[in-house]
Amino acid sequence: MMKNLLLIKEIYLEAFRDLGSLFIKQYLKVFAWFCLASYFIMLYAFVFRVSTGFAFE
Repeated sequence: MMKNLLLIKEIYLEAFRDLGSLFIKQYLKVFAWFCLASYFIMLYAFVFRVSTGFAFE
């Protein structure tokens, strides 16, 4: 598990290391964190609906 987290961290750092402008770099970092947060919100909502017995029809 820890090896996977370190690999993800290294991929994240490598992706932004040689990027050009500071504005683009900051924008893409914010966008990446926004997408990650949106994914976890979606995952939470799905688990909540499944656990409360919501009928997916």
